[in-house]
Amino acid sequence: MKVLLRAFLQMLFRTRLTGEREISLEGPSIVLPNHVSFLDAIFLYAYLPGDVCFVVNTAIAQKLGFVLRWVNHVTVDPLNPYSLKKIVGEIKAGKTVVLFPEGRITVTGGLMKIYSGVGFVALKTGAALHPVIFRGPEFSKLSRIKDKVRSRWLPRVTIHVGTRTHLTLSRAGSFRRQKKEISDQLLALLQLNLFEARQQEDAGANLFDKLLDAGLVHGYAKTVAADIGGTVTYKQVIIACYVLGGRLEQALAGEERAGVLLPNSIGHLVALFALFYLGKTPAILNFSAGAENIFNCAETAGISAIVTSRTFVEKGRFEELIARLASRFRIIYLEDVRQEITLADKIGGLVKFLRKERARGKGDVILFTSGSESKPKGVVLSHANILANINQATSVIDYTPRDRMLNALPMFHSFGLTAGTLLPVLGGVEVFLYPTPLHYKIIPEIAYDRNLTLLLGTPTFLAGYARYAHPYDFFSMRLVLAGGEKLKEEVRQVWLDKFGIRILEGYGTTETSPVLCLNTPIMYKAGSVGRFLPGVEWRLAEVPGIEDGGNLLVKGPNVMAGYLLHGKGFVPAPDWYDCGDVVSVDGEGFVSIRARLKRFAKISGEMVSLDAVEKAAERCFGTDRNAAVNVPDAKRGEKIILYTVNTKATRQALREFMSGTRQNMLAMPAEVVIVDQLPLLGSGKTDYVTLKARAQGDTGHGF
Repeated sequence: MKVLLRAFLQMLFRTRLTGEREISLEGPSIVLPNHVSFLDAIFLYAYLPGDVCFVVNTAIAQKLGFVLRWVNHVTVDPLNPYSLKKIVGEIKAGKTVVLFPEGRITVTGGLMKIYSGVGFVALKTGAALHPVIFRGPEFSKLSRIKDKVRSRWLPRVTIHVGTRTHLTLSRAGSFRRQKKEISDQLLALLQLNLFEARQQEDAGANLFDKLLDAGLVHGYAKTVAADIGGTVTYKQVIIACYVLGGRLEQALAGEERAGVLLPNSIGHLVALFALFYLGKTPAILNFSAGAENIFNCAETAGISAIVTSRTFVEKGRFEELIARLASRFRIIYLEDVRQEITLADKIGGLVKFLRKERARGKGDVILFTSGSESKPKGVVLSHANILANINQATSVIDYTPRDRMLNALPMFHSFGLTAGTLLPVLGGVEVFLYPTPLHYKIIPEIAYDRNLTLLLGTPTFLAGYARYAHPYDFFSMRLVLAGGEKLKEEVRQVWLDKFGIRILEGYGTTETSPVLCLNTPIMYKAGSVGRFLPGVEWRLAEVPGIEDGGNLLVKGPNVMAGYLLHGKGFVPAPDWYDCGDVVSVDGEGFVSIRARLKRFAKISGEMVSLDAVEKAAERCFGTDRNAAVNVPDAKRGEKIILYTVNTKATRQALREFMSGTRQNMLAMPAEVVIVDQLPLLGSGKTDYVTLKARAQGDTGHGF
């Protein structure tokens, strides 16, 4: 019977098993599947070996009584605490049970909350846990998200079989605390296996090929992106990539890399995917970084041509920049390429679309760091790195094709590229691409007018939107994600008070594609940056003079391939990537960022946090627009110079405040310098490199 059912399901759903390939049920066992549709139990019955016992809700059992007559099962009332004893008894009798830890079919597309009862049964019986992840049935007519996805009767189904594991629990703490620990462990286990299932599907994939797959899954007629000039569907984007790719192939013949200097727009999206289709590597240049920096980035990337737009150059007043770049690099204007496109090119693009032609190779993506080095470093991210980070994030946070994202973070920013552009585009979420995050009055209006549900931003930008937005501008917003810098408490509070929205803070680096940690609606702790994403390994290295935390080192599939160094070329990434941040991790796994390791001054042999100096200045001067930098000092090794926009700030007032609040006086700045405004990077972060360079000239001119 099972053999026939398995063959029938294989024929209808083209079922594929990944992971362990088969479940070995030896000794007390609990099969732990996610729950995405009414089909799940049928697949489990067909593919699980032996006579497993299904745990069925009494209400559901009454509706399916006829079917359950041929299935080994036990009915339980989830509201009755004695139900767990019944399940324990079945396991102790030597049976393998199937328990859905979510207790219901997902209505979000992601994992729902996890009930701790499964964990208590596992601990009581010593049963091994066998995680099983379904991918595909959520798109069937028998799911509960068919109103949110392009559903079909016979979707392709993948069953990922995870590694057999046992649950461990610290016996310390109250019963309530133990319940939470069990639920957290089970959730983390399923999230990890969901991530691994996604990784199996994406093995060796090119980002352009994933765009093709997304069009197939969500419908080629679905709108995928919009900007201030209009909207495009998957079909339009893909055909445009084929057509533009054909022209760029001639312009970039023999070249592996090409510079891209464009704002957030549909044109930028198409240019990137056209390069992905050709198997070439885009080096995405930061147009806000200044001519010298951009020139150095282009040289570091080893490119000979830069793709840009005449309209962008004119509106951004970048004529002088382009003139300088043109002395060393070929400038390819998208408008010129568009004029060269012939009818034959368009027909060829359509034919390639009908054939669903795959990418011709696999390049990388090059972004650039804004570190303290004299020359920028190119960060080489493989397609596998970026796809892994997308899979990590989407395994812990829910979104559906019904969502609509607003992304004003530029694509030269890793957060804006991966989370703000590629994740929604490859996940069926329409993304509105806005060219600058600095239009604090306009962006809230766009969110309101277009009923957008997802928003990304750095805390600096989110503070600006909150300042100018009407309390109802973000009425449709489901999730607001913050990254790129520390989220200040006042920004968190104003969003909660004014809009009723809890900002979900995360953390990462360009080198990690970028997200490492993330708060989610189901796993949240204020003041932290959330828990590590599945697939991220981490450890803390001791930092002399710092007791609370350590220097964070990580490894995982999302960690970069390596650096491009100016004048040196490619340097592979080490086994463990040094994030350069001092962090602490609590007993629940939540990560708190203490400071940048480079954001310390060593004064008289003692480590002093520059972030702590800025916080003291904020409390003293009543503004968060302060920046502390360290410069060499002949007497004490280093000294601190503080920049502030408070026109009444004095060193004496800060000294009295720090003394009165009993702070370490080694952290007292040697000088306080008043400025009209602090220099900012394109991401909204304070430009400490510029300030540090200026500090040499400002020494002796503070108050």
